[in-house]
Amino acid sequence: MKTFITKWAHWAFALLVAFSACEPIEDRMEMSGAITAEQLDVTATLIQVDGKNSNKVALDNRSPVLSSWNYGTGVTQRKTDTVLLVTTGENKIEFTGLNADGTKVTKTLTVHVDELTFDVPLEWGYLTGGSEKTWVWDDSQPAVWGNGGYLGSRKPEWWMLSVADIDGQAPGEGDGASMVFALSGSRLTKVKSNGDTEAGTFSFDMTKITTLDNGDVWAKGKLTTRGVTVLCGKSPDEGSAPVYEYDILIINGDQLVLSYAPPGTGAWGAAYFWVFRAE
Repeated sequence: MKTFITKWAHWAFALLVAFSACEPIEDRMEMSGAITAEQLDVTATLIQVDGKNSNKVALDNRSPVLSSWNYGTGVTQRKTDTVLLVTTGENKIEFTGLNADGTKVTKTLTVHVDELTFDVPLEWGYLTGGSEKTWVWDDSQPAVWGNGGYLGSRKPEWWMLSVADIDGQAPGEGDGASMVFALSGSRLTKVKSNGDTEAGTFSFDMTKITTLDNGDVWAKGKLTTRGVTVLCGKSPDEGSAPVYEYDILIINGDQLVLSYAPPGTGAWGAAYFWVFRAE
């Protein structure tokens, strides 16, 4: 009997230890549960210069969620970051948080920029005209799309298509089609010749410069689109896959020339070129 009682006591003690060990785990699980949008602790604070709200904003997420900040002309996933705004007046910043259980919560913050204290890249003005601007195929050129040599050509030189030929490659995206680049929300809207539209966003990275062996600049930056391509934005050498990142060869108030080559393409390998003009 004594042996049985001793074994029972050991068994009961083991159960008590196991139960006690489980309690903190349950508490931790409860603490890591999803929070609501109302519980988000996020801020967007404009940096002040000489008493005025500048166009740089400090973002801070103090909530137990992963971060995604959409500040109109770009997105950052950092918990804290300082980003550049490109317009005066009211700017909306949308925060999306990812809970541990996979659910998302969003909150929109509004800031008011008094002046563009910090320089805004000229490309935003070129492409959007300061608000929104329409671009079409440059029909003054003999070819507006086609291929040529990567790091060698600066326009279609091998397979060359005119505006009239584009519909055969991308129906509705040739003559009469256009693209509208809007500064607010960095929106890109593709308008087909039949009136159908596709919308998404765009961004620049003018630090991604492509140079030749002699040091000359071939591409001055990258244009990235999301949710939509430019007109006839596809790669024939990759099964007509959509293209969302383009080398910028020329960009000013009147001209936009883009290029794309599949990953791994070497000098004078086949690259594709798009030639547009401001409407």
